[in-house]
Amino acid sequence: MLLAAAGAAGAQNIYKCTQAGQVAYTDHPCPGGNGELLHQADDTEVIDRYLRLGQDALAKRYAESRHLEALYQQRVDAHQQAMEERAQRQTDDAYVAEQRQREAQQQALTDEAAERDRLQAENDALRQQNDQYQDQLSHPVYNPPPAYWGAPYPGRHDGHDGHDDHGHHRPPPSREPVFHPCKQLAGGRTQC
Repeated sequence: MLLAAAGAAGAQNIYKCTQAGQVAYTDHPCPGGNGELLHQADDTEVIDRYLRLGQDALAKRYAESRHLEALYQQRVDAHQQAMEERAQRQTDDAYVAEQRQREAQQQALTDEAAERDRLQAENDALRQQNDQYQDQLSHPVYNPPPAYWGAPYPGRHDGHDGHDDHGHHRPPPSREPVFHPCKQLAGGRTQC
């Protein structure tokens, strides 16, 4: 039992070993004993390491072999508290992650609804504009006659009533509106 405890203490030590010009750090003494001890493990570190590895029985045996029962109980209590705190943190982190996921899903649904509403409004506006174009195309366009229709023809003299200079009969100018058919062009434009 003492040999196991001594091995555990040695496992916590840190040695700097130099072999063939290469430097290595290890938890075992250097071969030939020609190394440098950088860190000497204390009893608390040894017990804590055993507890972290889940080797509670070895930690207890190590403490009993050195009559460190009080230190062992203190380290067990601290280890248990650390485990409970870690479990609580994991639970809290999982809850926060779940809340964030729900918020992200809700935001995605809100964004989707807003985009759907925007597209619907844009579609309604385009339909209304198309209805206006169709309404405009369904009504004939009446343009007043050009101003020169009521003016005398070139060469007309006041004494020639209804005839031009060559004696031909000229129809009277019309005051009725003239219908000009329109046609629809690409891009919603109209040409009359």
